[in-house]
This record gives sequence, structure tokens and C-alpha cells, in this order.
Amino acid sequence: MAETAPPLPREKRSRRHRKAEGSSPSPTPAVLVQNRLTLRQRIKRDRVMLLLTLPGLLYFIVFHYVPLLGYVVAFQDYQPYLGYMHSVWVGFANFTTAFGEPAFWSATFNTLEIALIQLVFFFPVPVALALLLNSIASDRIRRFVQSVVYLPHFIGWVIIVSIFQQILGGAGLLPDVLGGMGLPRYDMMSDPDAFPWLLTLQVAWKDAGWGTIIILAALLGIDKGQYEAAAIDGAGPRRRLWHVTLPGIAPVLILLLILNLGQILSVGFEQILLQRDAVGPDAGEVLDTYVYYHGIKDNDWGVAAAVGLVKAVIGTALVLGANKFAHRLGHEGVYRGADR
Repeated sequence: MAETAPPLPREKRSRRHRKAEGSSPSPTPAVLVQNRLTLRQRIKRDRVMLLLTLPGLLYFIVFHYVPLLGYVVAFQDYQPYLGYMHSVWVGFANFTTAFGEPAFWSATFNTLEIALIQLVFFFPVPVALALLLNSIASDRIRRFVQSVVYLPHFIGWVIIVSIFQQILGGAGLLPDVLGGMGLPRYDMMSDPDAFPWLLTLQVAWKDAGWGTIIILAALLGIDKGQYEAAAIDGAGPRRRLWHVTLPGIAPVLILLLILNLGQILSVGFEQILLQRDAVGPDAGEVLDTYVYYHGIKDNDWGVAAAVGLVKAVIGTALVLGANKFAHRLGHEGVYRGADR
């Protein structure tokens, strides 16, 4: 057997040998080809996928980005017959007018109260419902239950409010039952103190099933081998839920939470507009209805646009701040940072 030569001492090795030993593996040919592709070549290669995204891109440009130019109304004494070009420029006078009205601050307080209640008590409902649906062993039963809980999402708010009126209203089922038992009749639909909780109950009944779609998709992405390994290690259902299921869907939950924070000042215009008069403006006025009544209905377009701009700025700041905080915790959030 031939003897192998002993390795050279480090000081006698050539510079090329030392550089080759400490260098990283050379890139594969596919990576080299990828790096050599120009922008035009990449567009030509991915033209089918780009064409598929074109309708969605046009939708956002036409209905979301172009209307942003209308926020110039917030700085004008806008008159529809004069248009953008000839309306008087008033600077921040519309913001001063809105901030100086007690009705604006009352609407802001009501909006934050309703939004926080829904965030705390409604956000976990789709998650819990998705976990329950995922635990059903029979695919037929699970699909049937999913179809049933999805249906309320497609019912309009007019019908939903009417249903709740027939159950919880002054002449509804619940007051009749309480009266038959000798208890005082209770009209929840006209109780200002119960109004935020009533809205949360309605939203939970309508959209809890629909909100499970993304959670169920995230649950399907969890590797089944992790459950098997945890079961072999002696983990029970609760420990598998805590150590496997919840960490597996945590990125999706954080993403949904950040998006909900961006909509925290929008708590449902149609739903509240239908029930505002029953509880009065002091309890039922939110920022969306404030814009409608004090801005559009009273033809004070500048104040309406100013309040809408404030909502947009606060929502954007909340999304960016929550996304940055998610990055600090090691999660991706809505988008990845430049340094990740």
C-alpha cells in the first residue's frame, strides 16, 4: 500500500492552498446562471406569473393608490362644483376644526373602545374554532361544520341586525322569556353600555367561521412528524398544542394581528350605521359615522377628508410599529426587513 504524504506545515503551504481551505463552497451552476440573468431576461422568464398578478396590481393601483390623491381635499375648503384645482387652500384649518369638536373626540373614544374589545375578545375566536375544526377526525363532518360556520359571512348586515333585533330587541325573544319568568324585560339593542359588546357578538357570529380559513391553512402546513415525535416523547394533547401547534401558526397569527391593528380605527360602518340611532350618538358615533354625518351629509368635505387622513396615518404607523416589534421578536411580520 502506497504511503500518503504527510500534510505540509501551515507555514509552508502556499497562499492558494490556504485560501482554498478557508473559502466557502463554490456556487452551483444554477446560482451562477441566476446571477447572470438580466432584468429583461427575468421578466421574460416569469412573464406568465407576472401576467397572473397584473389584475390584482391594477386593482390596487386604481382603487387604492390613485384615490390617495383625493386627500388634497383635507387641506382645502373643497366645493364639488369648483373641483380640486379651484377650491380655496386652507392648510391645516380642517384638522383644527375637527380636533376642536367634542363630537370628534367622543367618536374617537367610542372607536377605540369598540376596536379594543373586538381585538381582545373576537380575535381569539377564529383561532379556537379552527383548532376545534382541525381536531375533528371525520373529514365529512369537518367539511359540513366548515360550510355551516362559513355561511353567516355571506349574509348582509341588514339581515343580521334584523335577526338580532328579533332576538334581543324590546319585542324580541329574550325580553319575552325574561318577562315570562317574572324578571324585568331587557332591551339589549338600545342599551348604550352594552353597545360595544353587542357589536362584538354580531361580528363573532358573522365572521368567526370565515376567519378560520387562514388558520386552517396554517395548521395544514405543520409537519405531522412533529406531533408524532412529541407523542413519542410523552407529550399529551395540551403540551402538543402548546409546543407544536401554537408555534407552528404563530407567524400567521402575528401577521393577522398586525393587519388588524392597521384597521383598528375602522370598526364597521354599515353595521354601526344601522344601529346608531337606537343607542344615540354619544354611544354609537364612531369615526366612520362621524365622517358621514359631519362631513359628507353636512357637505363639510374638508373635515371629512382630514379625519380620513388621520385614520390612514395612524393605521400606517401602527402597522409599521407592530411589524418592527415583530422583527425584534424574531418573526417576519407583514414584510421582511432590509437587514433580514
